[in-house]
Amino acid sequence: MRLVYFGTPQFAVPSLETLHQHPDLTVVAVVTQPDKRRGRGSGVTPSPVKQVATAAGIPVWQPPRLKKNADTLAQLTALEADAFVVVAYGQLLSPAILAMPHLGCINAHGSLLPKYRGAAPIQWSLYHGEVETGITTMLMDQGMDTGPMLLTQRRPTGLLDNAQDLAQDLANLSADLLVTTLDQWAARTLTPQPQDETAATYAPLIQKTDFELDWSRSALDLHHQVRGFFPQATTQFRGGELKVMATVPLVELVRSHLPEADHGAFDQGLALTPPAEATPGTLIALLKNAGPVVQTGDGLLWLRQVKPMGKRAQSGKDFANGNRLTPGERFGP
Repeated sequence: MRLVYFGTPQFAVPSLETLHQHPDLTVVAVVTQPDKRRGRGSGVTPSPVKQVATAAGIPVWQPPRLKKNADTLAQLTALEADAFVVVAYGQLLSPAILAMPHLGCINAHGSLLPKYRGAAPIQWSLYHGEVETGITTMLMDQGMDTGPMLLTQRRPTGLLDNAQDLAQDLANLSADLLVTTLDQWAARTLTPQPQDETAATYAPLIQKTDFELDWSRSALDLHHQVRGFFPQATTQFRGGELKVMATVPLVELVRSHLPEADHGAFDQGLALTPPAEATPGTLIALLKNAGPVVQTGDGLLWLRQVKPMGKRAQSGKDFANGNRLTPGERFGP
């Protein structure tokens, strides 16, 4: 089976590698987003997918606007590929492109459709505290993740999973599910299932303001925000920006999700009684050998790992000791 692969970020790399290495599949070309300036050095860097494709000797095309690039469209037509496979490419495909391969365009999406259509399904599913997610393969149409579904692979979401770890797991699931989907779709043993529009939800592009922690929210909601937008959740502390990398809401249901080594600190935090006058964002206590506990709009939140501006990530314990934190100090604006 001759394939053209469309993808850009690291999430799309395992699928490309798996398809390229499969004996019954041939990736004849890769389409990815143009090189961008990434990181502090402001150097131009190719996408992760381009780096893998180039190393494998696969031709790579990078049109800024694919559907308006006549040369690339002519090349895609000339390839006479059996299917186009799309994983986090970053551009919508026009009707003309969707109609090119005789087996259609197959997409692997990082959610259990029709929930979390859009650009950031993994992050928003964690933000909303979903206990299950997965990968859905589908036939693409002109909408945003609206095409008929082919196969689904489910994955439970742990209370301590963050977006980075979950994305890696789902990327690997995507690779395996795409192979199965292509095999069964070519054999005509799959029946596409229309999505239930009444159950559809959306996962829009993440904005910088989404990273800001509002301490008036509950401890559990803030925890979901931290892990959903890992490693970018931020708050203010002593006039500077502080990234909050990992947290533990001090509520009983969390204990069984923690490593045994953290049970002592957790139990210590669970026994705390905040002062009646404590407002959201107030540092309530310092857990012995564990770190700071902050009052929220509902409950207490243990800051397990943070990253001060211009420094490396550090444990809550090291942050508390290094900065000589004092109960009563404030986090937030």
